Order: sequence, then C-alpha cells, then structure tokens
Amino acid sequence: MAYEFLAEKLAGVVAITVTPFAEDGTVDETAYAKLVDRLVGGGIPVITPNGNTSEFYALSTSETERAVDVTIQAAGSRVAVLCGVGHDVTTATAAARYARRAGADGIMVHQPVHPYLSLDGWVDYHRAIADAVPELGVVLYIRNPRITGAQLAALGLACPNVVGVKYAVPDPVRFASVARDAGLERFTWVAGLAELSAPGYFAVGAAGFTSGLANVSPELSQRMHTSLSTGDYTGAMAVWELIRPFEELRAAAESSNNVSVVKEALAQLGLCRRDVRPPIRPLGTVERSQVGEILSSWGVRDEP
Repeated sequence: MAYEFLAEKLAGVVAITVTPFAEDGTVDETAYAKLVDRLVGGGIPVITPNGNTSEFYALSTSETERAVDVTIQAAGSRVAVLCGVGHDVTTATAAARYARRAGADGIMVHQPVHPYLSLDGWVDYHRAIADAVPELGVVLYIRNPRITGAQLAALGLACPNVVGVKYAVPDPVRFASVARDAGLERFTWVAGLAELSAPGYFAVGAAGFTSGLANVSPELSQRMHTSLSTGDYTGAMAVWELIRPFEELRAAAESSNNVSVVKEALAQLGLCRRDVRPPIRPLGTVERSQVGEILSSWGVRDEP
C-alpha cells in the first residue's frame, strides 16, 4: 500500500515546495521541476506540493493539479509525494482523487478554514476525504489547539490510511499529550513548525519535521534531522543556531514574509524568480540584503 511507504518516509524531512512564477505570472513549470529534482538529489524523502509554502490558497485548481503533475514527473518513484488538499469537502476530495490518478503517495489535508468548527465535524470532514482515497496515505495538518487525541484516535480507528499527523500548534507539551492520547505508535508524528521547533518536538515523540528551508539548503535540513533522529541534540542545535536568522526572518510580523524569504533566497541562488502573489508581497531592500548575508554565512553560492 502507498500509505505504508508514506508512513515510513514521514519520519524524515518533509519539504514543502515553493511554487515558482514566471514573468507573466503563470506557474513556471520548468523551474518547479528543477527545484523538485534538487530536493530529491539532496536526499529529502517527502516532497509536498500545494502546502502553505507553496501559496496553496493563491493557486487555482488547475494550477494545483499541474503542481502535482510536475512534482510526480520530476520526482518519479525516488521519494514520497504528499499533495496538499483543502477547502470544502467536495473540492478536497476531488483534489485527493486527482492526486491518486496522478500517482501520488498521499495527501496532506489543510486545516479547515471555517469560522465555525465543531470537533465531531472536524472528524467528519477528514473521514470523508480519507474514505474517498483509501489507497493513499493521509496526513492531518493540525493548527487548532482544540483538536485533541480523542479526535485523532477516532480517525485512526475509522481510517487505516490516516498514517501521519503534521502537528503545528506551538506547544510541545500539548503535542506530547495529544500524541499519547491519540496513540504515539499509531501515527507518524511530524513537527509541523519546521526546524526551529523540531528539537523540542523530537524530544517528546516527533519523528519528522516539515521544512521550507529545504528548498534553499536541503543539506542543512538533512543534517538537523540526522542529528535529531540519532539523539545528537548538540549537533542539531549547531544547525539550529546557523539557520535561526533565516527562520526568524520568515517568522517576523506573524510570518507575513514566510514564503517571500524562501523565494528571495532561491532568486539570489538563480533558481527561480522572487515573485509571490497577494496577499503576500516580495521583500524590501533591507530584507533582501539580510537574506544575502545569511546565504553568505552558509557558504551558499549562485548555481549555474
């Protein structure tokens, strides 16, 4: 089953791709494929098109489908491809079925964007999507602290293909409790707030972490994961200190520059344009200079 393959790979770096745009504003599929190939070559085991770093909510349905196609074509069978889906149940299930037809290994279900969310309704939403693609692995994306281990355990019982949890609530103590209430061994637990939070989450049960940084330097992300997975917290924190300025720049102003910082770094490396879509904006001159200084401190250079 694809979901068994995915469950294993989730215990690693889960890279969330950017979506490169061409000068005319369309998706630059050539640049996209090169970025995916670069991630695979850097040893990244899971690649996620249509995540938040991909500007998921600024993409049309046809663009998210092409992102899936380009990722799978570029990655082949070398890694697990985990496709972001979301919005209403009908849209999410249609996207999940598209990912299945395209040959993906799984889907990551974005946290529902709805002003009124009941806990039982949250379970129903995810069960409907998981049931639509029983052959694919399903990863739950948790950003709401109201979601408890009880809801996750219910989904685990009802849907064997729900294999992973991307936990992005900024509270490692709550994560430890939720994971144990849901079943620490039932799911592969992924620290969903990237590298800076990963050490704390690994200490209490995470086996993988998500990363936007991996687009820029898959080597640094891989180095941190290797250290964490072997219990070398000294080594992990050495990477943590190195990448801290980059990740803090992304997190500034309630993460308004989260994607812009990554794309600026990629632009300075000659890998894609810095363009983003509203409501995001490109970085200003000062921030661009800061990104350049960070890349220099890492010894990263422009690529041919």
